[in-house]
Amino acid sequence: MMDNKKTLTQLRQKYLANGYASARSCYVKQAKGSLIRDMDDKEYIDFAGGIAVMNVGHSHPDVVSAVASQAEKFMHTCFMVLPYESPIKLAEKLCTSVPGPEEKKAMFVNSGAEAVENAIKIARYHTKKTGIIAFESGFHGRTLLGMSLTSKVKPYKLGFGPFAPEIYRIPFAYCYRCPFGKAYPSCDVMCADHLEEFLISHVAPETTAALIAEPIPGEGGYLVPPPEYFPRLKAICEKHGILLIADEIQTGMGRTGKLFAMEHWHVEADITTVAKSLAAGMPLSAVVGKSRIMDCVHPGGVGGTYGANPLACEAALAVFDVIEKENLLGKGKRLGDNLMSGLKDLQKDFSLIGDVRGMGPMVAIELVRDRKTKTPAPQETKAVTDSCFEQGLILLSCGAYGNVLRFMMPLVTTEDQLETGIRILSRAFESVSNR
Repeated sequence: MMDNKKTLTQLRQKYLANGYASARSCYVKQAKGSLIRDMDDKEYIDFAGGIAVMNVGHSHPDVVSAVASQAEKFMHTCFMVLPYESPIKLAEKLCTSVPGPEEKKAMFVNSGAEAVENAIKIARYHTKKTGIIAFESGFHGRTLLGMSLTSKVKPYKLGFGPFAPEIYRIPFAYCYRCPFGKAYPSCDVMCADHLEEFLISHVAPETTAALIAEPIPGEGGYLVPPPEYFPRLKAICEKHGILLIADEIQTGMGRTGKLFAMEHWHVEADITTVAKSLAAGMPLSAVVGKSRIMDCVHPGGVGGTYGANPLACEAALAVFDVIEKENLLGKGKRLGDNLMSGLKDLQKDFSLIGDVRGMGPMVAIELVRDRKTKTPAPQETKAVTDSCFEQGLILLSCGAYGNVLRFMMPLVTTEDQLETGIRILSRAFESVSNR
């Protein structure tokens, strides 16, 4: 196996572009539930979930069966040429699940970035306006428009300009590092009210089509806003005729303990994007919006060759069934509670942990060198993830400073696996703290 791994590494270096990098050097042989086994037969507990893609777990038998059954029938016709049943059934599931009472319609493409692109296209078409407001902590993909909307420069934007025009950026509600120097709740959530001032000083509402936001920014550091934040933003958007686009690509499909994060604040977005855990690893994304908005585009104005691929749509239908049948929302909430409790215990023992935050099983810890100054600790963060990997735990970092550990384990993670993971993390912190 070692020789095979060495050969693969040599072939990779020869034939795969340097920019197409991987976080780790092992090669996966098998994955099931929350466990991954590499070519050397080393087993890992997966707290990364393919970047929040495997909410129902790796190779769930119901998903595997759905994909295999569909593959025997047909694998592609292009829904825009010859339609079939599964995207219609999936659209019904999504339109009746995305928060809010207004009737909705959906369309399908392949990736989160494509869903964002199409949401922006539809918003501009509907409003006849061009400006888009995004957030400083936001991540929306790697396409031209996606990376233009994305805030973080390295590695996502460096050297890839010029960027798409008519994008304006405002601070997100980052309570641990408030951009306005305030503290909640005495701040009265002025970060939300700042949008009113922004519409005077930076871009006029008459030219602004939409505000796009991740309910909890993923790559930005799992920032959980105050409960008043999104209701207030939504009210300002409605006042000025601006659409609210909820990028639920990472937060959706149960990641926060609800099917969609906007449910926590009883906010109905005008357009919602969905991907990642929607199809348990199959490439599929959706744009779900109010019918009157989605129907504004002329036939053929949105779509794509592979959108609504039948294998991916059957996988997504199976995901919905699994979430309901196995009560993964309830399991996810318990998982999040136990994870939060375990991380808060670690915070008492290790001063490196400055903040523990999250919603449901979407949890993160921010590492700092000094709790008073909140100096970011990116090198220590990398050292912790490296130590965890050596001990058999896969964990990813994020945040503007690269100093946040985010937990994206499948919702089927067992209590034993969670406890083992926290023990590994504790040993990693002890090792890094003693350096």
